[in-house]
Amino acid sequence: MSRTPSTTAQDFVPFATAALDFHRALNLPGGPLVTSRGELDALHCHLVSLYGLFDAHAMRTGKVVPAEGDQLRAARTRVWQAAEHIHAAYHAAPRTGSGEVPDREAYRTGLPDGAPELTICQRHQRAAHLVRRRTTPADLHTPFTGLVRR
Repeated sequence: MSRTPSTTAQDFVPFATAALDFHRALNLPGGPLVTSRGELDALHCHLVSLYGLFDAHAMRTGKVVPAEGDQLRAARTRVWQAAEHIHAAYHAAPRTGSGEVPDREAYRTGLPDGAPELTICQRHQRAAHLVRRRTTPADLHTPFTGLVRR
């Protein structure tokens, strides 16, 4: 197994990064003060995809270079934590159409909003299934998720 990346593979990560930078430059300076649920949903989708990418790298790399794999697993956990926060922010954001802000009681009980807003919850639950298989609860709640190998 080679440790060097293939030179024939197309690398799309720089394009994804450029698209996010372009989106921020175009939409945030003149956009609304409150992040819309649509954008939070798109960001959540992006983070879940990024989690999958880190998961794939961590699983493959950890077999060859354990110290690097540990760092990739730590990054994977942090990305999941970010996705959890985005999911919570989605449910705390003003409702699409009405602009109604959920009251704190509804937000605390975690009542779903129903379709089509439920899509983010379905995606989150599918990803959470993988997270539960790959990560321990202690890993998810520790302030430092990386192991140090010497």
